[in-house]
Amino acid sequence: MVGVIVFLFLIILIVIVIIKGIRIVPQQTVAIVERVGKFYKTLHAGINIIIPIIDNVRSRHDLRIQQEKVPSQSVITKDNVAIGVELATFFSVVDPKLATYGIANYVQGIHNIVASALRSTIGKMELDEILSNRDRIQAELRQALDNASENWGVRIDRVEILQLEIPIDIQTSMEKQMRAEREKRANILQAEGEKQATVLRAEAQQSAVILAAEAEKRRQILDAEAKQKSQELEALGRAEAIKLVANAERSRIEALNEAGLNSEILTYKSFEALSEMARGEASTIFIPTDIVSTLGSVGTIAKVFNLDKNSDK
Repeated sequence: MVGVIVFLFLIILIVIVIIKGIRIVPQQTVAIVERVGKFYKTLHAGINIIIPIIDNVRSRHDLRIQQEKVPSQSVITKDNVAIGVELATFFSVVDPKLATYGIANYVQGIHNIVASALRSTIGKMELDEILSNRDRIQAELRQALDNASENWGVRIDRVEILQLEIPIDIQTSMEKQMRAEREKRANILQAEGEKQATVLRAEAQQSAVILAAEAEKRRQILDAEAKQKSQELEALGRAEAIKLVANAERSRIEALNEAGLNSEILTYKSFEALSEMARGEASTIFIPTDIVSTLGSVGTIAKVFNLDKNSDK
């Protein structure tokens, strides 16, 4: 009976040892194992075997990205404005051994280093820069935290500014300033609109004047062309009339030549014409030079006039 009890005890002890020696580690989780108080190895996801009593699981680390909200910190800006800043950090464990032995509590260490880096960064900036350059603040904080947590086995993935608490009087002043800026921008936009409208009206008037000048120029060109055309037609008409007169005269001369009239007959006709002229009331008569030569002398001309005067009496 005693042997059975001892056997059962041994069986139970063996089962307990086996159970104690089996460690199941979830996905994205690691466990730090110490053997006789010293670091031995790191257990990864899956089934792992250790020696009970001799090996001990010191800690477990989640390898996923973790989020920690940093309590609101009161910081003073470069222009002496006290503001409250609330942050959230996103980090992950990249070296479980350093995260276990490099720092006692890396989460608390992240909180403290964030507060220190935040005061250092905000203290170099004015309030307007802080409000308009959150990305710059987050980048500088991340760089400072990365340098500080490098020996902790922790990587800071991102730092986000959740909230900025600004004093009420500063908020009121900023609202007034923003309202004044909006009114200023509205006035500038209105002035620019009026300026643009004036420019457009001036350009429209200029275009209208240019078009009117072009139309007047075109009208004058057309009038000149019409006048030139009229003068050309008139000149052609006169030339045609002269041509007709010349043709008529040529035909008359040809008709006289065909009629057989010689120079004596023409001279006699000239005498008759001169006698008719002498019967008039004019005291002075201009006689062509060819007629004078035909008559032969001034005496003949006087005789003609005397004969005419005597016959009238």
